[in-house]
Amino acid sequence: MRVVLDTNIIVSALIRRDSIPGEILRAWTQGLFEILTHEIQLDEFRTVTRRPHLRALLRSADAGRVVNQFRLRAEMVGQLPHTQRSHDPSDDFLLSICEAGDADYLVTGDKAGLLALKTHGRTVIVTARAFVELLS
Repeated sequence: MRVVLDTNIIVSALIRRDSIPGEILRAWTQGLFEILTHEIQLDEFRTVTRRPHLRALLRSADAGRVVNQFRLRAEMVGQLPHTQRSHDPSDDFLLSICEAGDADYLVTGDKAGLLALKTHGRTVIVTARAFVELLS
């Protein structure tokens, strides 16, 4: 199973390891699915985790460890197609990763934006809870 995780899911997993997003990251480390990502997402993750309100909630070493794990274990997607579909243009790169990597699922907490789309090509867009249920 090929999956793109929205950056908000990854950050949530770091903040609360006992959360549903935390379960998702653990399932990935156990080899239950493959994560697709791109350098753009890793840059976004680094930027987001350096915001003052998040620095109080997570350790920078944990954020760095996640970036390293993604570089080693996730599939880095190459050139991204141009996509303009999301209500928030800053999320279009996630849809591009889905398209370029032939993703089965995009997991997100973005109710007003990405989840409202429901699909992008063959990729099904789901909540973290729905994805955990799929893994069960």
